Amino acid sequence: MKRALVALMLLASSAFAHDKMSGDLHIIHPSIPQPPVTATSAAGYITISNEGETPEALIGVRTPFAQSSTLHTTLHEDGIAKMRPLTELVIAPGDTVNLEPNGMHFMFMGLTGEAKEGDMIPATLIFRNAGEVSVEFMVDPAGGVDHSTMDHGSMDHSGH
Repeated sequence: MKRALVALMLLASSAFAHDKMSGDLHIIHPSIPQPPVTATSAAGYITISNEGETPEALIGVRTPFAQSSTLHTTLHEDGIAKMRPLTELVIAPGDTVNLEPNGMHFMFMGLTGEAKEGDMIPATLIFRNAGEVSVEFMVDPAGGVDHSTMDHGSMDHSGH
């Protein structure tokens, strides 16, 4: 029983190993649901918390995994979901934003390779004030993982 608990704790901590602090920004679980092998695009999700006292703006993302990467939002009009590009995403002091399915998200277009569950995809988030922040997007199962019910408050925020 003790071994199973230790194994479970190690598994859980490795799943969050790519969360990080960068200045006042807490970047939580960048992820990409595993795209089909023949996919030419993929969506990316992330949670970002601004723990500082000044607003911050996410203005871009880039990765060698795609020829182009953009920030999008999903609008639902007359029962139809439509994607629209965003030029920036402002994160107010003390606020947390979630890029998630059926909402704001990254679009990675012109994929340059395969992505398998468990892979870590390097990327750079670009912020107006904080500048460039290197992250890794974890490739989650194709059906996705619901992180909205997880307690991120008990995680190590030191960035180590």
